[in-house]
Amino acid sequence: MRYALYFSPAENHPLTKAAARWLGHDAFTAETFPTPDVEGLSRDTVHELTADPRRYAFHATLKAPFELHPDRTEAELIRAAERFAAETTAFDIPNVIVGQLGRFFALVPDTIYPELQHFAGRVVEEFEHFRAPLSEADIARRKPDMLSSAQRANLDRWGYPYVMDEFRFHMTLTGQVPPEQAPIMRRELDRRFADFANAPLTVDGLAIFVEPERGAPFIAHRWLPLASAFENRKTAS
Repeated sequence: MRYALYFSPAENHPLTKAAARWLGHDAFTAETFPTPDVEGLSRDTVHELTADPRRYAFHATLKAPFELHPDRTEAELIRAAERFAAETTAFDIPNVIVGQLGRFFALVPDTIYPELQHFAGRVVEEFEHFRAPLSEADIARRKPDMLSSAQRANLDRWGYPYVMDEFRFHMTLTGQVPPEQAPIMRRELDRRFADFANAPLTVDGLAIFVEPERGAPFIAHRWLPLASAFENRKTAS
């Protein structure tokens, strides 16, 4: 089993439901959905292009999937996550858009926001002692020879290349889309996610996802609400 710390909107949030129907998998309910129709693409093509994000489920990675350290327990991880959520104030990403990272489509911030970067870095640091060391196979899977020096240092220190200064928040909507199919996919995603793009997104929860066994679909194990600004002011007083 592997664990991951993700941001996800709550189970019944409209964005969670829209993304689950697009990807074909709801991590909270384990419900599956038929591959959606996309004008200009076959269903088989759409199914293939959404295969990777469907398995991982709709989320933004904060601490990438890890095996639990042998000196730690799941109960300890959950208690630490509960404590972190209770002590962390929810905040808004001022604007998210449908964007591209290479050939992947995702919901992304329109720029880098320091508050979001700081939040993600805190999650990486504060839960590091729950992560078992990477195996040689896991290191090789990250293709370390193709990483920048900063990304390789992150892989060695934190078990994942794309953290700290290399972190870019993204909620993946596709796998790698060939250039000739990208305009069709862009039109479809702009249409499907029009209610959520070019608008703020509230980061109001920390989710623990689990992969029951390697290669299995990820499922939401816990969703923990972050504190409101009012709650933290009340506690401080």
